[in-house]
Amino acid sequence: MVSVLSLLLLGFFLGMRHATDPDHVVAVTTIVSRERTLRAAAPLGAIWGLGHTLTILLVGGAIVLFGIVVPPRVGLTMEFSVALMLMLLGGLSLARIVRQTRDHDAAAPDSGHERAHAVLFGLDRRLGRFGAYRFVRPLVVGVVHGMAGSAAVALLVVGTIHDPGWALVYLVVFGAGTIAGMLLITTALAIPFAYVARRFERLHRGLGLAAGVSSLAFGALLAYEIGFVQGLFTGNPQWVPG
Repeated sequence: MVSVLSLLLLGFFLGMRHATDPDHVVAVTTIVSRERTLRAAAPLGAIWGLGHTLTILLVGGAIVLFGIVVPPRVGLTMEFSVALMLMLLGGLSLARIVRQTRDHDAAAPDSGHERAHAVLFGLDRRLGRFGAYRFVRPLVVGVVHGMAGSAAVALLVVGTIHDPGWALVYLVVFGAGTIAGMLLITTALAIPFAYVARRFERLHRGLGLAAGVSSLAFGALLAYEIGFVQGLFTGNPQWVPG
């Protein structure tokens, strides 16, 4: 019993550490960059962690209970969805900032690049009319990130805890640690954004621009890594959950 409780405690702290993965931090930074107050931004990390935990429980629980084997191409596809999500977040962030700096009465953009920004901004603006959107957005991002991490977490549990009941408890505790860790990270990230938003509008937009570019670039690099280095788009996919 003591060893199991120790393992569960370890799972909580591993969940907190899991929240610091680079793709997680980049995604949450991009989401937080649009908020102007600490009160509005801080809870978004916990909502992200909740979405992440839901996927961990659903996918990881199925692997633990039914011994499902995830094929390499399926595993890579789940991870590739994170790359797409990061690029989408970055694109939406950049589109919002570009449109904020333009005259709203200006003529419609002519270039394909500007039209792409306009489409992304229009999508974000239409969805933003719904009050729940600002909470649904981090929840969905967390769900997508959980898809990429659930197999690795579940396989670790299966190799360590042989009782399915305790294995499920571990997944819950791991998820709770992820929520706590992401709440702390989001709060820390939100402080400079909130401070700058109240005093330096141009600098706040600059930080948002940096967050959007980072998300777009990191997502593109991750997509290349998964698609061609690890072989999702080749005939020899190599996937090691981790």
